[in-house]
Amino acid sequence: MNKQRRTRNLESIALTVDLCVVDRATRQAAPLAAWALSRTAGPTGEARWTSERWEHVLTLSVSKPTKRPFAMAKRMKVELRAMNALLAERNALLVPLAAHPFSDGATLAYHAEDPANAVLAKLFDLRLPGWCNSQITGLRLPFTTDDEFSRLHASVRLLLPLLPAIGAASPFLGGAPTGIMSARTDACLHHVDALPELIGPVIPEAVFSEEEYYRTVFSPMAQALARTDGGHVLDHFSMNARAAVARFDRGDVEVRVVDVQECLSADLALAEMTMCVLRAMGSGRWVSPYLQRAWSEDDLYPIFQQTVREGGQAVITNRDYLLMFGLMKQDQMSAQKIWQHLFVELYGELSEECRRVMAHILEHGCLAHRILRKVGREPSPDGLIALVDALGECLAKDELLA
Repeated sequence: MNKQRRTRNLESIALTVDLCVVDRATRQAAPLAAWALSRTAGPTGEARWTSERWEHVLTLSVSKPTKRPFAMAKRMKVELRAMNALLAERNALLVPLAAHPFSDGATLAYHAEDPANAVLAKLFDLRLPGWCNSQITGLRLPFTTDDEFSRLHASVRLLLPLLPAIGAASPFLGGAPTGIMSARTDACLHHVDALPELIGPVIPEAVFSEEEYYRTVFSPMAQALARTDGGHVLDHFSMNARAAVARFDRGDVEVRVVDVQECLSADLALAEMTMCVLRAMGSGRWVSPYLQRAWSEDDLYPIFQQTVREGGQAVITNRDYLLMFGLMKQDQMSAQKIWQHLFVELYGELSEECRRVMAHILEHGCLAHRILRKVGREPSPDGLIALVDALGECLAKDELLA
């Protein structure tokens, strides 16, 4: 266990934001990440750019956890403007696309010089959208001790099924409608089918200590990788494909089910809202952490599937699940209304910026629903190009999609 961190869990958050590099003329994904990174000065302050696997994806990250996510906004916006100015030299720009709506996986390139990518290409079909067309807002929640991990992991597991209701932003893939609000997440449910141990039950197993996590989660993963990866290039931390992954090497749990949003303010608001809900859960505001730990991944996964497909319009009929959030007299409720309830409950703990953004999302729906209202459920190719342009403008101006 990492003993260096002193930030209490459930009181702070760090995040990463994946952004798609797009050619201004064609609006196709452009393989310019390595070129751009070679021309930047490297990390400046707490915000930095990286590109983990794909040549068309740049990730802006703030690794130091903070209690006030919007405190990161100024530095992140500076980095964003600078990167867009650089990409303009190659007639490209950054667009917040959880899944590019019409780029073909066969044309998307991974960083070939990375030994891990070469191994992955032998094990999996990297042209599948779950691999090559998946951009998220990664939420990293720190912990230091087993007790903190136990509380955090219990709360995260329970909240995961609700997050697509406010975070879904990818209704199109391959130039066509999918009927799924987070098609990106849906694609990621099957991208490691060749080694199912890597994703397990998707919702993490009910384990609440580092030792138990290694035995239950990492050990089967390591055995599966050992059968295929003779060079031991891949490790269990980076290959854990669950909806939330425990990183004992850096002392956090990373939530990976929130699609990247249309602007940094939206990403930061979802991060702050998630942090506040998890803090309330961890303190036993509605039910005790003991009751939270009792939930099986088999009971949580069907709810998760609902919100992935339907976003905030998913109707939750599991009364026991509603009880976990203080909803005692409800037989059923839409996921959107559950979030409205949580927003009212925690209103006094949210920043003014977060209140403004969350009020917009809870009134008009998750980004996927707003995208569908803007371009229709079966848009033409020109309509999808217009969507890429609109999202690029939202990012550049830090504006919410109406």
